[in-house]
Amino acid sequence: MKAPLVIGWREWAELPAWGLLLRAKADTGAKSSAIDCAEITRLPDDRVRFTVRIDRRGRRLATIEAPIALTKRVRSSNGDAEERIFVRTPIRIAGRERSALVSLVCRKSMIHRMLLGRSTLGPDFLVHSSQIHLATPRRRSEAISSTTNRAAPPSD
Repeated sequence: MKAPLVIGWREWAELPAWGLLLRAKADTGAKSSAIDCAEITRLPDDRVRFTVRIDRRGRRLATIEAPIALTKRVRSSNGDAEERIFVRTPIRIAGRERSALVSLVCRKSMIHRMLLGRSTLGPDFLVHSSQIHLATPRRRSEAISSTTNRAAPPSD
């Protein structure tokens, strides 16, 4: 087993199957990961279509369709419990890739489009809570140029 990669509490997360690069917050207080979605529509055959907000202003959007991995009740940071749909996708941070179970939720009032919970970080990542961008560049344009094997993510 490789030693864990030390990351900051804010990093760039690449979702290569969807061609996305998102600003993500590593949150060791959260068990599951979440991605900011504007629209979530259940489809036949246990599938879901959702629109990911790529930026805070909601000007850049990506519509994704994926199989539903599971549905379960999740308690948010404000204490409210809600039923959420989860999908599975590969996630890559600083070249280290793993499969992630991600809940679909509206995070438009949050700064980060994605939240990385403990189940995604697992034994592969160690979060340095007082640092940002230890493993990925600070600027989106630098992060885009350093990624490989990706669909063209939106430019800044």
